This record gives sequence, C-alpha cells and structure tokens, in this order.
Amino acid sequence: MSEYWDGRTVMVTGGSGFLGSHLVEELRDRSHDADVFVPRSDEYDLRNRVDIRRAFSDSGADVVLHLAATVGGIGANRENPGQYFYDNAIMGIELLEMARQFDVDKFTILGTICSYPKHTEVPFSEDDLFDGYPEETNAPYGIAKKALLTQSRAYRKQYDFNSIYLMPVNLYGPRDDFDLHSAHVIPAIIRKCIEARERDNDSITAWGTGEPTREFLYVEDAARGILDATERYDRSKPVNLGSGEEITIEKLVKKIAEIVGFNGEIKWDTSKPDGQPRRRLDTSRAEEYFDWTASTEFEEGLRHTINWYESVRSDSSSGGPHVDE
Repeated sequence: MSEYWDGRTVMVTGGSGFLGSHLVEELRDRSHDADVFVPRSDEYDLRNRVDIRRAFSDSGADVVLHLAATVGGIGANRENPGQYFYDNAIMGIELLEMARQFDVDKFTILGTICSYPKHTEVPFSEDDLFDGYPEETNAPYGIAKKALLTQSRAYRKQYDFNSIYLMPVNLYGPRDDFDLHSAHVIPAIIRKCIEARERDNDSITAWGTGEPTREFLYVEDAARGILDATERYDRSKPVNLGSGEEITIEKLVKKIAEIVGFNGEIKWDTSKPDGQPRRRLDTSRAEEYFDWTASTEFEEGLRHTINWYESVRSDSSSGGPHVDE
C-alpha cells in the first residue's frame, strides 16, 4: 500500500490495454482510495484536443500516466510509418499541453526503447539517447516518442511542470497482442509454436536471421516500475526500465518451442528485417533514483504467458495496427 495515491484521481491512458490493465490492477492494490479514470477510445479520441480537454474536465485528474500508443511489431511498423508517427506524437503532445493547462500535479510519460540510435553501445545508457538515428523500421515511432522527452524538459524549465519520462524495454506477459499481423516477437512465436504443435506441422518460420539480441521485461514488473517512479521520482532525466538480460532471437525461439512442446524445424525468413542488432539496457538509474529492479525470471515469465494464452485463446483475424487503449 502507498499513501501517495490516496485521495488522488489518476488518469491512465491506455488503461484497458496490455500494460495498462496490469498497471491499473497494481494501482488498485496499492491504494483503495485512489480514483482511477481510463479514457476509452470510443469516448475520447486522444488525438483530438477537444476530446482531450473533455477528458480532463470529466476526470479532474491529479496525476496522468500516459501509456496509450499505436504499437506493433516490425511488420506493422513497416506498413504504417506515417500513422505510427502521427498518432503517438500528437497524443503525447496534446495530452501534456492540456495537463499543464489543467494544473495536473504529475505526468508520467511512457517512452520506448525504439528511440535509441540503431548502433547504441551495449548496455544502452540514457545518456546515449540522442547520439544517432534509430533503427529505420522503428524510427517514426521512436522519434515521435522521443519528442515527448524534449517537451517534458521544456515544460519543466519554462512552466515548472512536473513530468517524468520512462523507457521500458520490450514487454511480454499475459494479455499481450497475439494477432500475427501486429504482435511482437514473443507472442508471435508462442502462437506459431502452439498452432504448429496442434496441427503436427514439421516447421515454423521466424523473421530475420535469429542473430539479433533483445531484452525483455515482464509486464507486471513494468507496471510496478511505472508506479514506483511516479511515487518517488521527480526529474527530467529519462530512465530505462528493463531486466538487464540479453538473449538472441534464435535462442528465444528455441526456448519458447521447448516450453510449448513443439519439436519441429525452425526456419528463418532472411528476407525479413532483423531490426536493431542488439538491445540490452543499463538499468542502474532506476535502481538509484527510485529503488526499482525487475524481479521475474525470464523462463518463469514465459511460462506464465504461454499458460495464459493456451487458457484463453481463440481464432483471431488479422487487422490493422493494434491501438493499446
């Protein structure tokens, strides 16, 4: 329990999405007295200033946790670069400006690891964020999100507005997006392996070469980190949220296949992009500034995710970009 949230109204954009739903649960566990307001997209278009103003008027929010984003995997980013740039930039810019006008006490911005330069030295330090151009596939999304850090710093300097900027690494866990058109690598491979196992297929196909590395953070650890930072951190410096552990995509796919029980061949479609060559974060700033570290072992988190998906899955049709409401 935390007294920080007692008596406050907390607007959680994206509060019904993958990360947001876990964050709202964690928030309600921390405070039975907080009033949580989740602006749903069918009532409030967060790209529209009029709707954003109405959301602030309706909620009377004291704190804003901005998680809403138009997101997807490599394929979705390649197909929708303009939409990914516009949606994510305009939502953040307008929300932050309206929060300032409504005298919100605290605004937490969720950035993205995709904002880092393509060839950042490993482990990624927050000080390296502006040292180059992001990986081309994710650049429109990453730059849109990084612009919000500049806005956050500018507003603190000119208006003394209290906002913070957090950058979680690739998330995974129960309730993730398992639509193969828009899913990130872990849910996509889980679904492919389960369906191949059930159909007794001889193989699955994964994108790229399998050589790049990635770091993954269990969604419940991310939710805890966001709330810890909101409670305890009040600076403009961006902060990484990650596990600090690195794994190749090839090893990841083999690990998922092993847990799922798929024993067929793993083929690699090298015509598809690998994305950023390596990802591993320096997470020391989060531990230093608000005493946060990830606590879920990777294989444990994978098993939780696979078990959840097997328990609830049903046939899903491909669609457009996944909007994390």
